This record gives sequence, structure tokens and C-alpha cells, in this order.
Amino acid sequence: MFLEARHLRTIRAIVESDSLALAAEQLHLTQSALSHQLRAIEEYYGVSLFSRRSRPMQPTPAGRRMLQAAMHILPLFDLLDRDLRQLAGDDTGRLFIALECHSCFSWLLPTLDAYRQQWPNIETDLSLAHSFDALDALTRGLVDVVVSSDPVDNPDIVFEPLFEYEVMLMLAPEHPLAAEAVITPPMLADETVITYPVSRQRLDIFRRFLEPAGIEPKATRSSELTVMIAQWVASQRGVAALPAWAVAEELADGRLVARPLTAEGMGAVLYLALRKDEAGLPFVREFIDTARRMARKTLTGIRPPVVATA
Repeated sequence: MFLEARHLRTIRAIVESDSLALAAEQLHLTQSALSHQLRAIEEYYGVSLFSRRSRPMQPTPAGRRMLQAAMHILPLFDLLDRDLRQLAGDDTGRLFIALECHSCFSWLLPTLDAYRQQWPNIETDLSLAHSFDALDALTRGLVDVVVSSDPVDNPDIVFEPLFEYEVMLMLAPEHPLAAEAVITPPMLADETVITYPVSRQRLDIFRRFLEPAGIEPKATRSSELTVMIAQWVASQRGVAALPAWAVAEELADGRLVARPLTAEGMGAVLYLALRKDEAGLPFVREFIDTARRMARKTLTGIRPPVVATA
């Protein structure tokens, strides 16, 4: 038989990503390799799977039939893969997770719920005691995974990219800066900037935006809780730089508005940091895949990470 599970994964990824480029990144392939695989399916069956004239690409009737099969068959493949790994003894282990990303609870909790259904014998837990020394705790074996946006050069740690996103300035709709299309550093000289309680070198708004321009805001204040930061911004007690997905509810109901930081925008990447000698374990790889899948399902305004190719 010509068809393989990878062909179904290809069709699903193209439909979910709306482009060959993003689908290739999601599947860890080059765009050329993905295009070749797609053409091979079409040539074998003598059908077109996507209309290439539309943007984003739209599946043809044959493509929709393959997508329907993929949505039904691939979960069975994944379940079989999990069961065989567990029968081989790969179903025991521990994943204690620490957060450097204070705004990640809304995404991480459903990720853990989904993962526990697939790997019930893996001990999982969120460790809140190491938010300020998470990578040190990782190297010492106190935690096993760190959610971070700040990769460091450490030969014993690998950083698996989860997704890309944009950091934007959150404002009350009545704030004068809400009338601006783009925010520049001098505009924040008279503002109170609200952040999480971490060092400035870990805050994009300072490290990448204000400090290079030599701008110091009028005042700063901090909170560990994203919901509190959002409330302060909505009541015009300051402004905050956050990803849109962290305050999606407040943006949707109009309590906040978001503006880009510079015309180019301020992109960032969220990672899972892992000990290098454990990053290839089957239950660890499954957690990475689950985290990426749940992020795509639950968060808005994110993109698959760019995967370097040799």
C-alpha cells in the first residue's frame, strides 16, 4: 500500500497551518521535502489535494477525504504507539514542571490534563517553588521541565521551541496611547510600566525596547498575577507588555486594547528547557508534542517555531 501515516500527518498539518511553510516547520521538514511528499501522493492517485490558487490553500474533495481519514486514523496510531511504548516499559517517569513564564497557566493546565490521559503512569506536577531559579533547579534535578522564553548557553540543557508570538503593549481603551498605531520607546517616558516581579534583564519591554533607546519610564510596579496586571491596566494605573494570548479574554470583551511595539513588532519564542540526557525519552517527547498541540488549540496569535535545518 502506498499510503502511510506520515502522508495523513502532512495533509492535517497543511490544513491546520494554512500554508506549506508553516506545515513544514510543524513537521520538522524543509518546505521542499513537504512539497515533494505532497506531489508524490497526487501523482500516485492522479488527483489534486489542494487548490494552489487560493490563499490560504484550500483542500479539494480528495484533500478533504484524506483530512477526514487523518482525523479518524491518526489518533488511533498515536494510541497504539503509546500502548506499545508502555508495554516496553517506557511508561514510568517523572515530569516536575517549573514556570519562568508567569502568563502560561491558562495554557499549561489543559496541556497537563491531556498528557495525563495519554501517560497516566508518569508522575506530573507543577512546581511553584522555583519560579525565580528554575534553570538552576533543572540542572540540580529538582525539576524536569522549565517553561521559559529566555534560552541560555548551557551544554547540559536543551531548549525545545514551542511557538512564536508577539509581545504587545496592553492599554486601557481610554488611554491616550490607544490612539497610536505603533508604540515607540519615547511614548513610555511618562508612563507607569507594570511587569512581573523579575529582573529587568528578563523583561522584553526593558531589555529589548526601553533600555536600547535610553528611556526610563516614570514609574514601575509589579504583580505575579496576570489577571491583576490586566485589571491595573484596564483601570489606567499603568501599561504592560504582554502576549495577546495571556489576556485574550480582556481583549475580546474590550477591557484592553493591544498595540505593537515598533513597526516591526517584538517577536518572542516560548521554549521547554530540558536536561540534555533526558530530552529524547519517549514520555518527554510526547509531552513536548502535547504542549505544542494544545498551544495551537487553545492560544490565539501564535505561530509554529522556525526549525533550523542543516
